[in-house]
Amino acid sequence: MLTRHVQQYRLTPTRILIMKVVIHAISLLFVTLLVYNTLNGGFGADPVKGIEHFTGKAALNTLILTLLLSPLAKKYKQGGLIRLRRLLGVYSFFWVALHLSAYLALDLNFDWALLGSEIIKRPYLAIGAVSGIILLLLALTSPQAVQRRLGKSWQKLHNWVYLALILSPIHYYWSVKSDIIEPSIYLLICTCLLYCRKQKLSKWFTKTNNQYSTKPASKVSNN
Repeated sequence: MLTRHVQQYRLTPTRILIMKVVIHAISLLFVTLLVYNTLNGGFGADPVKGIEHFTGKAALNTLILTLLLSPLAKKYKQGGLIRLRRLLGVYSFFWVALHLSAYLALDLNFDWALLGSEIIKRPYLAIGAVSGIILLLLALTSPQAVQRRLGKSWQKLHNWVYLALILSPIHYYWSVKSDIIEPSIYLLICTCLLYCRKQKLSKWFTKTNNQYSTKPASKVSNN
């Protein structure tokens, strides 16, 4: 009954615009909350970790919302929801950038050499860095002009968001020393989102494996 009612409710361009304004407003609200808690001791006895966890979870939550749009659009036949993905994706990278900046500034005192060594020594930082690089590339290639220039390669690049989706909660899970319930819930949610795309992921992995497996074979045959 709910599905039929939602299908009858069409998302017009005006409603999409309103939803984008709401996304901007909510994001600005959380930025304001971050600044307020930072200036007023709202992050408790360890404000550095509080800031890092706040920005990290904001990035993960926004990424989950971004990947949730496609299943919702398909289930309720609301193709207009897809038009919100780019905005949410950019905000996801925005929070990732704040997360990395907080770690670099507050934990490492802008020591880039130390950042490199920490990423090498600590696996959870390494997978977090991989996830951040993926989201950076997706943000840089999100404008429509770039999409047109990349053509089919754009979709291949943006399929790597699924890797970021699974690496991000693993990064969160490995980064905490206790109370793993919350990161476990995030990991479960992200796994479910990937499961909803099992057919698409299977085709993607098959094509990717075929591309890499055929290249060496062709070289051998030429010799």
